[in-house]
Amino acid sequence: MVRLSRRHALVAGLGACAAALGGTQASARALIALPDDIVNADAATIRAVSTPSPVVAMTFDDGPHPTQTPRLLDMLRERGIRATFYLIGNRVVQYPSIAQRIAEEGHEIGNHSWSHPFLDRMATSAVTREIDQTSDAIFQVTGRPPVTFRPPYGALTRSQRTGLHTARALPTILWSVDPQDWRRPGASVVANRILQNAHQGSIILSHDIHRGTVDAMPRTLDGLAARGLQFVTVSQMIGWPLWQTRTFRRVVQTR
Repeated sequence: MVRLSRRHALVAGLGACAAALGGTQASARALIALPDDIVNADAATIRAVSTPSPVVAMTFDDGPHPTQTPRLLDMLRERGIRATFYLIGNRVVQYPSIAQRIAEEGHEIGNHSWSHPFLDRMATSAVTREIDQTSDAIFQVTGRPPVTFRPPYGALTRSQRTGLHTARALPTILWSVDPQDWRRPGASVVANRILQNAHQGSIILSHDIHRGTVDAMPRTLDGLAARGLQFVTVSQMIGWPLWQTRTFRRVVQTR
């Protein structure tokens, strides 16, 4: 794994899944592996950041969830912690008040596609629709569009990541710590995996749709804080302004 400066960010992609993927999300996720297309100084793909200060970014995928996301938000609010939520577009439409609460409480919202498909197996036009529809849904609810993207399963080819960055100015945000909480191993296992593997500059993957993950968060968050690590959003980690402080205007995208 190559580390670059915070200005350039660390690059390492979790690319395409094996050809014969199928079945449930859990079985499909298990086949995701690091690709062979790691490129130095590729601003389109970020897995972690070499930061000058002791910070980590907690990220939560696949919400909003009607019960688990509000529980998690309560925990974060009690601790004064900002996180980044990669939301699925159709769930933003289904639970707009929760998405709005995420934004209002100082967290960042990122784009996680409209329907959680394997984007690396789709045509460019279909991928663009998935992303644009989600950005529009987030804009409608929060008044601001997402500025980063995380592909479901981490499955986006290098050319897709580069093309997305060029066409929509959306860097692909992957992760450096994966507790494999989607396997639902239990709260203690999730907490242990994060605490054992997280360090300064880590981007930590988790899913707020699972009760066990949310149950793991008090010990996880308190344990990281006890080590002197501070929590920032993805935008803050890569040196951008806090998402809520940016001014946006709605732009009609052309394909």
